[in-house]
Amino acid sequence: MTTVKYSLEDFTQDMESLLKSQPDNQKIFDQGSDWLERLVSNPDSIPMEFRVPLGVGPRPDHASRLLYQGESGLQVTAVVWGAGEHLGPHDHRTWGMIGILDNTLTETRYRRVDDRDVDGYAKLEKDRAASFKPGEITLLVPDTDEIHQMDNHTDRPTVEIHVYGSDLRGLQRSSYNLETGKITNFRTTKWDNC
Repeated sequence: MTTVKYSLEDFTQDMESLLKSQPDNQKIFDQGSDWLERLVSNPDSIPMEFRVPLGVGPRPDHASRLLYQGESGLQVTAVVWGAGEHLGPHDHRTWGMIGILDNTLTETRYRRVDDRDVDGYAKLEKDRAASFKPGEITLLVPDTDEIHQMDNHTDRPTVEIHVYGSDLRGLQRSSYNLETGKITNFRTTKWDNC
């Protein structure tokens, strides 16, 4: 008996179909997270060349590769976090879903507790932290629950599939310094494969 596996193409077709109905974030998360869970539960859903670190450059143990970019804005990327890699608090400014394909990653969520009246400054308070394993999903809710920090506390690479409602290339986002409160605006300019 042949087992039918859920593929990246199946996932993007399902998501594009859902997005055509102009759903709210809750509907996207309810249905999309089920599909993303199916995708990351299939170890063969993403080709091996997208699941390995770059091996060169300023971050040789990391990789961020575009897997799909739709006209609706839907973006799917494969992100490889090297052993011991850390990325401090940052936001996304669009809805997002992250699924763990291989290994484990610790995500720490923060919430803003300042009154937002000082430009370039934010006071963050730790909300929660959790370690996610293969097949598990975490959601990013714009302006409500999206500031997070990522840490690979293991001795081998972790592979994630990131799904966003907008193309992150060119989207103004922010990183946050926990010690000084300084906000630094940035834009993703490209992926490692394009």
